[in-house]
Amino acid sequence: MNAPTASRRGRLVRAAAVLVATIGLSATVLPPAWAGGYPSDEAKPNLAAALAGYSSLWTSSGKNDGHGKVKNTTVLRWNDRVVSWVNQQATPQQRFRALQDAEYLASDDRGYDQSLTIADGLGERLGALYLQGRITGELPLTTELLNNTTGTVGNYVSTGKLKSKFSYPRPFLRTDSKAARAPGDSSSCKSSKVNASSLARLRRGQPWADAKGNLRITRVPAAVDVTKRYTDRAVKLSAEYGSSGLCRSGSFPSGHTTDAYSSGLMLATMLPELAPSILARTSEAANNRLVLGVHYPLDVVGGRINGQAVVTTRWADKKFRNAKILPAREELVNYLESACGARLAVCAASDQPYRNDPYAGAAAPGGTSQVVTSRASALAVYTERLGYGFAPSGSALEASLPSKAEYLLLTAFPTLTMAQRRAVLAQTQTRSGHPLDTSKAHAKGKAPGSWQRLDLAAAMSAVVVLQPDGTVKVSSVGGAPTVLQG
Repeated sequence: MNAPTASRRGRLVRAAAVLVATIGLSATVLPPAWAGGYPSDEAKPNLAAALAGYSSLWTSSGKNDGHGKVKNTTVLRWNDRVVSWVNQQATPQQRFRALQDAEYLASDDRGYDQSLTIADGLGERLGALYLQGRITGELPLTTELLNNTTGTVGNYVSTGKLKSKFSYPRPFLRTDSKAARAPGDSSSCKSSKVNASSLARLRRGQPWADAKGNLRITRVPAAVDVTKRYTDRAVKLSAEYGSSGLCRSGSFPSGHTTDAYSSGLMLATMLPELAPSILARTSEAANNRLVLGVHYPLDVVGGRINGQAVVTTRWADKKFRNAKILPAREELVNYLESACGARLAVCAASDQPYRNDPYAGAAAPGGTSQVVTSRASALAVYTERLGYGFAPSGSALEASLPSKAEYLLLTAFPTLTMAQRRAVLAQTQTRSGHPLDTSKAHAKGKAPGSWQRLDLAAAMSAVVVLQPDGTVKVSSVGGAPTVLQG
């Protein structure tokens, strides 16, 4: 994943400590939480095929050294422009949230589980109740699914091989191979050893780069989280720019984003009533990788693709679904309703919704200020971050859906058939032609359907009209998932 040193190493070693604390198991060395013989344990999603579109933008040298050849100057320049803008424009509060979202639980129990920070997406009161249940161990089944260290969904796949395959240099790396090493950086991160020199022609002369072609990225200083919101102690936070695990690993796709979407999307399917806000908060966690300057927009789009494939694979596994997901959903809904004292929809209606203003009202390139104040604005911001302002290419193609993606709508539309759910996804899918879209290759039988085009916040908040002939029509999005008779 992103930083094999402090943030990802020793996950199996951590399993005992984390699971003992959360679900009361004896202090023995534990196997991975998914070692239960489920079909999806072995039949994991083919992430390389889902991300194949990246090869039309960049070709690695094949040496996993951050060097290669630019194949699409227009797309990769926009990639640079957006990450530099986001990094420079983010508010101090957003930079701190970005450090929080970057945190992983360490092997010695320092830090906190990354999947906890997306609690804001549930709303002010429900989010606090959710955190309480996760931290105190009152939601063991939910934790077993979502935990980004040991979870059966939150830690289901690794992006290490993909990072090596594509080997694209991270935004904060200097393009100038002779640039001085930043104070405190590992010697293995020296510009002479690891740099973005293959992108020099891409960047020179651009307003988001300096005269030598170095991308304008400001490192977010380390900080200490004394809020004690996610753990009972102060936590040192760092983006780990100078660690060899970060500077020497490829930028595409984002491992933190893969994990955030694996947990966040699974949580949204467990609480479809709150899906747009949960997904918007998940997209914020992903966008915070740009705030730190450690990933590009395409990296987080790739991470979203991964997360969608992960959650679909787990939901489509009937044995896993019945044994793990549905009991955890029941546990979570019952807990929240009991703690809130009313039905979930009632609690959500009276709650302060998820809010975010990442750039103090400034509009991002090709988009908006991405301010979230309501369910409707949450949907709009989530949808904007699906494409990050990249201009689509070619004529618009018909819907292109990945296999089994309709399983993601099981809880939002329990009375619809699989074919009807698939139709809802098709009608809410975004336009074809954006980077990483596989619609064209899929039409020729050379790639899976497009994970890139799924707009799950729209699909999971759709009002669906069921026609007499059994077909469905999406009449609107942004409300509670609803089925009406036509």
